[in-house]
Amino acid sequence: MYIILVYDFGENRVAKALKTCRKYLTWVQNSVFEGEITEGNLKKLKIELGNKMNKDEDSLIIYTLSKNKYINKEIIGFEKNKPTVFF
Repeated sequence: MYIILVYDFGENRVAKALKTCRKYLTWVQNSVFEGEITEGNLKKLKIELGNKMNKDEDSLIIYTLSKNKYINKEIIGFEKNKPTVFF
């Protein structure tokens, strides 16, 4: 599955959230990640982030799409983290 993940964590928890998300997804811009992920890894990611967040102050939004071919992504302005392809 393909997901877009957006978080808004308190200042003292942002770095931990960033490090956790980078293990599973591609960083797009501040607090936004996207990419293919298995159901098992998504479950792990949710648990890890859930353990790092303060549920009274922080928020986490995950958009789930069945396939990334149905996504039309338009970037206006500077693209902060261009995808890299290795062969």
